[in-house]
Amino acid sequence: MTDPLLAHATEYGRMYARSTSEQFSVPSITTVISQQPHGLDGWFGYMGASSLAKDPLLSDCLGSPSKIKQAINRAAKAAETYRDDAARRGDRVHTYCEQVALRAMGRPHAMKEAREALAANGEEAFAVRFDEWWELFRVEPLAPEITVWNKAVGYAGTLDLVARINGRICLIDYKTKGTTRDGQVKSLDDKVVMQLVAGMKAEESLVDPVAGTWEPWKYGEDPVLLAVAIGETEVRPVRANPEVLKHHWWKFCALRRVWELSADTISAGTALLPIAPPPLAQARTA
Repeated sequence: MTDPLLAHATEYGRMYARSTSEQFSVPSITTVISQQPHGLDGWFGYMGASSLAKDPLLSDCLGSPSKIKQAINRAAKAAETYRDDAARRGDRVHTYCEQVALRAMGRPHAMKEAREALAANGEEAFAVRFDEWWELFRVEPLAPEITVWNKAVGYAGTLDLVARINGRICLIDYKTKGTTRDGQVKSLDDKVVMQLVAGMKAEESLVDPVAGTWEPWKYGEDPVLLAVAIGETEVRPVRANPEVLKHHWWKFCALRRVWELSADTISAGTALLPIAPPPLAQARTA
């Protein structure tokens, strides 16, 4: 996946600049959405316990406190390792999807290399399923990996794809997902609706990142918002319900305010300060 030139990792989360020569000034769409709490305690616990149970060195650890501690440390990092591996897999799948769109538009692409990268990691099934979906839905790509900006609310982001499907403009977000025991791709989280509606509500889209040239956003007028779950056994597209978009937009705007307050709190300085005992207490001790 093409890394947006204007995106920067900061202590406030991922943020965007208006050009490559300017400082970042607004949070990314995903950074805003990340302000919503995540109840992952159970998942982290499961990943740790599962990793420890499957550790091939577990039997050798019995009777050795140091080896047991090492096994526990490996288990403690299991969720983080899984997350990082999933992120790298997602990047490879997104890169392939982008290259498919570029090839269909007659633009320079690296589709062969992207496919080989998936195959090298045992992930080619994702590409096979994606190709099937692409042909079945007769996708006509218009703008892959397009960066958008909203000045009024103050955010930016990069959409996976703008395309025409069955005569309708569609804003598309890809999500690489695992497979359930019954062979179906795992369900998408409702948060993707916030991501899509924030893209729809953009005011500008990027033309030239170096010059900082932007143009009015031309795909925000009643598009179909599609979240596409890409798995090894199937690709499942779902449409954001038009009846609920306003509620998810209001929630996104509220989270944007939460992000701003959090950033202000970080910028304000140290929250907790050391304190010495009062002078009288020191005199009595002496």
